[in-house]
Amino acid sequence: MKHTILPVTSVLPGRIRQWYAPKSPLANEYQFARFLLIRFLGLCYTMVFLGFVQQAPGLIGENGILPIERYREFVVQSYGGMSDAFWKMPSIFWFEYSDGFLLSAGWIGLVVSVAVLCGYANSLMLFVLWVLQLSIVHTGQLFWSYGWETQLLETGFLAMFLVPLFDGRPFPRSRSSRIVIILYCWLIVRIMLGSGLIKMRGDAAWDWSELSALFYHFETQPIPNGLSWYFHHLPQVWLKAGVLINHVVELFIPALLLLPRRFRNGAGVIMFLFQVNLILSGNLSFLNHVTIIPCLACIDDRFYRRWLPKRWWVRLRESKSPIILDGRGKITFGIRLALLVLVAFLSIAPVANLFSPNQRMNSSFEPLHLVNTYGAFGSMGKERFEIVVEGTDHLFRHSPDAIWREYRFHGKPGDPHRRPPFYTPYHHRLDWEIWFAAFGSMKGELWPAYLTSRLLENEPAVLALFRENPFPDSAPKYVRLTRYRYRFTTPEERAESGAWWFREKDQVIFGPVSSWDEELNNLLSRARWPKGS
Repeated sequence: MKHTILPVTSVLPGRIRQWYAPKSPLANEYQFARFLLIRFLGLCYTMVFLGFVQQAPGLIGENGILPIERYREFVVQSYGGMSDAFWKMPSIFWFEYSDGFLLSAGWIGLVVSVAVLCGYANSLMLFVLWVLQLSIVHTGQLFWSYGWETQLLETGFLAMFLVPLFDGRPFPRSRSSRIVIILYCWLIVRIMLGSGLIKMRGDAAWDWSELSALFYHFETQPIPNGLSWYFHHLPQVWLKAGVLINHVVELFIPALLLLPRRFRNGAGVIMFLFQVNLILSGNLSFLNHVTIIPCLACIDDRFYRRWLPKRWWVRLRESKSPIILDGRGKITFGIRLALLVLVAFLSIAPVANLFSPNQRMNSSFEPLHLVNTYGAFGSMGKERFEIVVEGTDHLFRHSPDAIWREYRFHGKPGDPHRRPPFYTPYHHRLDWEIWFAAFGSMKGELWPAYLTSRLLENEPAVLALFRENPFPDSAPKYVRLTRYRYRFTTPEERAESGAWWFREKDQVIFGPVSSWDEELNNLLSRARWPKGS
């Protein structure tokens, strides 16, 4: 006599069974949400690996600004051996770090991520992308130390459990896991609350009584775009309303996820539109794009079926009746239940940090970055400073006849008459790090010394990080870093001069140095690594 194999949900209480495997094919379904979510994840990974292929040799390559080889020696020495270093900071690049290997890994990641973006994704592919991203974060030093890098790791890790192990079709014949959907909702709650609370604690400009943060934000944010100038010149009452809306979205809208379906859909749509507005207002890398991913997990298929036209992708989704559960469902459910328990346990430290008066932004509490704490713009700069990298081929560094020519960056402000570019979700990493450096002293820092050293050699990998090299034929004799104060021009100034920015020189903060300079050589001989490495 044959035994009948029952699905695991048959032994669960009725309400739990209905929650996990409802009878209605559209009740609590997230098939289309999964389709959109995975495509956005593919976009973020594509930007990461495209940037890695183009920028890694100049940033962390053999002749880059902060070579992995030297950083590896520092990490291994700090942890007392390669084995301990690997378990504390897992990365495939500890074992091989040549430029050829970096580019090979980057191209593998780019090809796989483009496949995910175009519609083909399974757990194995997402695991490869996650491992590569984890390896980059642990060896990329300060150039890969941003909060959205770990946010992508957490988002990508959850996605591995949302798609089938092998079936990579855009609409596979398997249900989107409710457990993973709930974990994505938990992720967006932590992202929103982390950002909202750090603003309230960090700067008076965000305070309810002042609401002045947007008077400065669009002008002083890391990399403004062409629309930032217009946002900056909106009426102040609109800008105050924008701060108020920011607080409502980040502090109160996440609570709607605890309410019935219509409220959850509404919360997801509001948070999605909020991220779109941020994308339009500045170049924040792929931060807002990766934040959109858990927003999409809040919106179920009933919403899409009601509001979207029945194009080919909707017909395709509805033509494939999902397999609710079969004899293999027990394993799948068990793994996802273990994932739920793991995330709950790892959330203890991030939640404690969230409600701590000494809240930290963008921090991880374990080496795999599975559950992290987030936040953005906890402090608001009132003035904008920019570091301009300059070189001269004059024989005497302090001669009044020396002509200093600028190295032009891709994204950050330089020429006041150049329209701020729009390139999000791509990330020009040197541009960002220069922006951070402009607000503090760089005395004793390692990376400015390496940057100037490479420019004095006309190193091709480092020059590729710039939009324009003012010394194409021979290397400069001296290089210096000069800080300027920038502000957006007024509408009247722009109408008269056509300039987007007004700038004035502040001071030289590094150099001038030459390749034979003793100060430069002393800095290059140090094994000190900046914060965030």
